[in-house]
Amino acid sequence: MSALGYAAIAAQAGAVVVGAPLLTGWMRQVRARLEGRAGAGTAQPWRDLRKLLRKEPITAAGTGPAFRVAPALLVASTLVVAALIPLVSTATPISGHADAILVVGLLALGTVTLALAGLDTGTAFGGMGSSREMTISALVEPTILLAVFALSIPAGSTNLAAIISGAAEDPARLASPAGLLATAALAVAVLAETGRIPVDNPSTHLELTMVHEAMVLEYAGPDLALVELGAQMRLTVLLGLQASLFVPWGIATAGDSWGSLLLALAVLAVKVAALGALLAAAEVFWAKLRLFRVPELLAGSFLLALLAVTASYFLGTGGGIL
Repeated sequence: MSALGYAAIAAQAGAVVVGAPLLTGWMRQVRARLEGRAGAGTAQPWRDLRKLLRKEPITAAGTGPAFRVAPALLVASTLVVAALIPLVSTATPISGHADAILVVGLLALGTVTLALAGLDTGTAFGGMGSSREMTISALVEPTILLAVFALSIPAGSTNLAAIISGAAEDPARLASPAGLLATAALAVAVLAETGRIPVDNPSTHLELTMVHEAMVLEYAGPDLALVELGAQMRLTVLLGLQASLFVPWGIATAGDSWGSLLLALAVLAVKVAALGALLAAAEVFWAKLRLFRVPELLAGSFLLALLAVTASYFLGTGGGIL
């Protein structure tokens, strides 16, 4: 493997770390403009992280290892996912290990770690947020897997690099019924996995409606900075995954050059920014669902993913998953 492959890994992992707070700031700015406000600026999340990193670390009394390890593990698992997923290139030294099941498992690891941290605090809100998060996760993770499986059947593999390469060579797959159903199912799953409206409100201050925020109420200082960065990275990674799966054009391949890698990085930034702006604009017109209505929405997305797998199996040309 040439230096280009290693550079692609470093480029997409670095882009996720550096760009995640900027994406969050961009989405807040888009939403502020649509609501008639000036907004704090795209770089405000980076300023918030810098302020938190300068504060004194504080650990809640009575907490154990789960509470202390969760922020670092959340960031680390998301960083591994950012390196595995073919965001800018399908030819990297680890592209052969970019299996959809592994990626979903790593994302679930971050979710479970944060839920355990919420339980470790022993507070009512921490336990409430953790139970809600695991209820949502139990429906979201299978939906992501089925949506990717629908695309993996024509490719004959659950490897994300193979799926993306095949979709780029045969765009008709994406316009098929299976591709459209999988797109809709994964879009809803991304909303739930990242705690966005209508599943959760990332800016809420009402304790009884919190999901993600309820689990991190006891964090402060550098630990809170890592939790916030991890959540922002997860949003960036999942939007990047959706862009790579359903709009794969622009991603560098095995025979490309350094210029193609830089172009792929720029195209990735544009695609993720466009998806972020679309999501922020939609949140202006959406309202948060009641908690008891969320499973209905997620069950609907699971059904869409199941229909996508069925359509891909009966209408596709793939011979099955290897």
